[in-house]
Amino acid sequence: MALNHTALPQNQGLPHYLQDGDPFASKLSWEADLVAGVYLIIIGILSTVGNGYVLYMSSTRKKKLRPAEIMTVNLAVCDLGISVVGKPFTIISCFCHRWVFGWIGCRWYGWAGFFFGCGSLITMTAVSLDRYLKICYLSYGVWLKRKHTYICLAFIWAYASFWTTMPLVGLGDYVPEPFGTSCTLDWWLAQATVGGQIFILNILFFCLLLPTAVIVFSYVKIIAKVKSSSKKVAHFDSRIHGSHMLEMKLTKVAMLICAGFLIAWIPYAVVSVWSAFGRPDSIPIQLSVVPTLLAKSSAMYNPIIYQVIDYKLACCQTRGLRANKKKSLENFRLHTITTVRETTAVLEIHQEQVKFTGTHELKERVLVIIIMVSMARN
Repeated sequence: MALNHTALPQNQGLPHYLQDGDPFASKLSWEADLVAGVYLIIIGILSTVGNGYVLYMSSTRKKKLRPAEIMTVNLAVCDLGISVVGKPFTIISCFCHRWVFGWIGCRWYGWAGFFFGCGSLITMTAVSLDRYLKICYLSYGVWLKRKHTYICLAFIWAYASFWTTMPLVGLGDYVPEPFGTSCTLDWWLAQATVGGQIFILNILFFCLLLPTAVIVFSYVKIIAKVKSSSKKVAHFDSRIHGSHMLEMKLTKVAMLICAGFLIAWIPYAVVSVWSAFGRPDSIPIQLSVVPTLLAKSSAMYNPIIYQVIDYKLACCQTRGLRANKKKSLENFRLHTITTVRETTAVLEIHQEQVKFTGTHELKERVLVIIIMVSMARN
């Protein structure tokens, strides 16, 4: 089936670069396209292998996955979708020195990239809220179960589907990037009509600014809560303090995942906003390709963070080490289990004391112990 490369869509407000010439012809040099193609191949392989490994390891213990781990699996699915569904289109186009899949392929690629990217950001927003509730509001953290996680996943996919499908039903469009070998949301629609401006502003707010604000708010509150609790925890057993430090490591993992995603996507978002509301042709084409390539690398970071920082994976990797290291690992696990059990016992004792005495000091200690037990179990 022949692909129509040059026929323009029936749209009232086309980007300025689509009004003349072939929109699918690469505006970069052959050498630049080859470098971009090789770069995307490397990124695609690392992302596919890394996220595929995360999904495989999760499938081996799928019945034992905790709510937070289920959200991590969903994030890996989104990242794998970006790599498998999207990157082959761009790689082939880079080596062909033009977009070769026509308008249908352009809209499919733009939708898939936006869909999985939005899904990743909303998933990380849900993860940050989960950490926030479990650490700062114990009652809600205990209440959240697996069924609530599945409801949250349904909301994430529905949310991403709603905003990414709107351009396909006439409220926007997906068009080629200025450099020609990739497609994206029609940010330039904001320069054509007032309705286009409203649509783009809604996309920016609900698919970027609001999720980012929730993520930042959640982790700022978590850091403040943990910092204030650290001083009180120092007065208790050192093993409780060890559980506290492990919880901090888990929180740092989630924070780094979000930071990696935002660092990769914010430059692209800035360029997109400038394209939507700035002066046309004010961003050189050679410069606009850099944020796009950086954003496409976001799916590669998360598996690396899991491997390097997540202490659970680090424990699994020590199985083949020397006997003394294995013994240390066993002692660590026994130490952690003992900490949880002893902390639970201390909690029961303190709770009984509070019932009889009701003193402010005991209540405060029980609250701190409850927080630490929750963090150790989660």
